[in-house]
Amino acid sequence: MAVTNPLIEQKIKTAEEVAALLPQHVTLGCSGFTPAGYPKLIPVAFAKRIEEEKKLGKEFSINLYAGASTGEELDGALAKTGALKLRIPYQSNSHLRNLINQGETDFIDMHLSHVVKYIEHGILPKIDAAIVEAIDVTTDGKIYLSTSSGMSATYIQNAESVYIELTDTHPLELKGYHDVYLPNHHEKGLPINILTPGDRIGLPYIQVPPDKIKGIVRSSKPDASTVFKTPDEDCQNIAAHVLSFIQHEIKKGRIPKEYLPFQNGVGNIANAVLSSMAKDPNFHSIQMYTEVVQDSVFDLIDAGKLEIASTSALTFSDAGLRRFHENISEWKSKFIIRPQEISNHPEVIRRMGLIAMNTAIEVDIYGNVNSTHVMGTSMMNGIGGSGDFTRNSHLCIFMTPSLAKDGNISAVVPMVSHTDHNEHSTMIFVTEQGLADLRGCPPKKRAELIINNCAHPIYRDKLREYYENALRVSKGKHTPHDLERALSWHVQFLKTGSMK
Repeated sequence: MAVTNPLIEQKIKTAEEVAALLPQHVTLGCSGFTPAGYPKLIPVAFAKRIEEEKKLGKEFSINLYAGASTGEELDGALAKTGALKLRIPYQSNSHLRNLINQGETDFIDMHLSHVVKYIEHGILPKIDAAIVEAIDVTTDGKIYLSTSSGMSATYIQNAESVYIELTDTHPLELKGYHDVYLPNHHEKGLPINILTPGDRIGLPYIQVPPDKIKGIVRSSKPDASTVFKTPDEDCQNIAAHVLSFIQHEIKKGRIPKEYLPFQNGVGNIANAVLSSMAKDPNFHSIQMYTEVVQDSVFDLIDAGKLEIASTSALTFSDAGLRRFHENISEWKSKFIIRPQEISNHPEVIRRMGLIAMNTAIEVDIYGNVNSTHVMGTSMMNGIGGSGDFTRNSHLCIFMTPSLAKDGNISAVVPMVSHTDHNEHSTMIFVTEQGLADLRGCPPKKRAELIINNCAHPIYRDKLREYYENALRVSKGKHTPHDLERALSWHVQFLKTGSMK
């Protein structure tokens, strides 16, 4: 437990007491990022209050902002009340997802780097209360966050009131991992002086006037456990293609021998790539500038191949978190936790020349990517930071298995059912079948490479037939499509359960 002080003793409350202070119609800015460092007690208490007072005829509405996805105690608890009316900018809770796709909760899917400006310029509803998880609070109002930064600093800065869940689930040695720096969105922009992933330009805490803190709740509840599956054969094959390509680019002189910093998305494929780097004797130590660090980073540390990892969250499994705690003092030089306004800032991404690796739901034959919507209409999780990195990196790589749903869905389609990243931003596509480098290629060459290199054999001939027919129908125009058939694969799946 964090050392007590007069401020904490003065502000200490139960979660129920804080919940009673929240307005019936409220905009909340909460800590948390995929899902690490999110508040767990106050949201559950607020949800309980809502359920009880709804029986008395009271109405509630909640706008919920977080860094990215959070745990069941926040997204799930508030969604189940039926009072959650707006959620931004990213989520992964199944109950909330259903409400979004049923039209009962509004969801604004945003590039993570854009959210802060929308809040500070008053485009989005102003924040009434910020609720953040912290490991310590000092008498003069220094808030030391836990395992994520997300948009906590911005929410605290812009909120009318601040409430803190003071957790004892992490050692106080976590102090010093954060580097809190916020750009000013109301004035002409100043340079963000980050030249390498290890540069520190801010403070290890968030400073707030002590009287703005209206309540502190002690907590011993850990983050939801993150479960990682062992990468399957497809993930390992994708990783092998990616690593081979990076070595090829080094030989061509397009990537320096000491590498460029890596950004990797969330999930099994991203984990497989980093684990493969750790095992591959052709790879030496790397730097990372990313949003989320997962358990695969331990493979790099064990292999002596991690110089530094800059991130907005440490999202570990239970076993991974125990290992992190055991080495928390030693690894302070290995990790920096930044606000996502900085981890995802286009200026910094472009300056450092990142190699970005993200996943897709589907890609089309011309290089457009759908990373958010199933069959074009049902929201999955959101675009997150993939657009920030895709549009601004030195090299962007999209990875996906070529098949889904036991082979009934092809991840390579004639036309994506929803576009998140268009052909002007994408470069490299990888499936377990192979890799397509689309740089410098006109549309027809792109189609040839994606069909031949990335599509699964059971759909390859069907894609070729579509493309050849599109050439005839469009009379060879710049980007050949048969508009009557372009989305027919998705229509067939919705009718029959298979694209075959």
